[in-house]
Amino acid sequence: MNNTWNKFIYKVGSPLYDYFFNSGMFLTARKHIFRDIPFNKKHKILFVGVGTGADLELIDHTGLNITAIDYSKDMLRKARAKFRSSTITFLEMDAQKLAFEDESFDYVVASLILSVVPDENECFKEMVRVLHRDGKIIIFDKFVPDHSKQSLAKKFLRPIISVLGTDIGRSFEEIVRHTSEKIKVEEDIPIMLNGMYRKIKIGKSN
Repeated sequence: MNNTWNKFIYKVGSPLYDYFFNSGMFLTARKHIFRDIPFNKKHKILFVGVGTGADLELIDHTGLNITAIDYSKDMLRKARAKFRSSTITFLEMDAQKLAFEDESFDYVVASLILSVVPDENECFKEMVRVLHRDGKIIIFDKFVPDHSKQSLAKKFLRPIISVLGTDIGRSFEEIVRHTSEKIKVEEDIPIMLNGMYRKIKIGKSN
């Protein structure tokens, strides 16, 4: 996967994204993710890889200070159209190179982004960098189970599915290993498909 290819994939897929990833089990999972997050008007909130704005539809964004970024112009176009009357700031930006100062946000929300960016380690490091020392990172994504071996079927399918813009073989434990001294995992629970999709809440180590 690379950024150029991902832009093409999401240009083609943007009209169908909500049909697949904002309905059924995905919609149920997204609702579970956001039902207990105490966003308030004092918080600065960043949505990384906001896509068509599926997550934003599940929160009361009125009066909230929200910045939402995505690398795909086509995805952002759909998100902006949904929230044209809101105060949400939408920016075209690479999640691997966030154009924000250190500790800029109280919440960083990352749904289905670490499994699609070309370099998941750089993306996560950037999310940690822009997170306030008392802030939280909220992740909803798919990862291989810790300390488990991939089946032959998954090993065979992984490069094929990667062509479609997503990776089914990434390890969350491996991603956080590079920043383990800076963060603490406060919650890690299975959400969907026998734990393949997880909700993970992360804070910074003080």
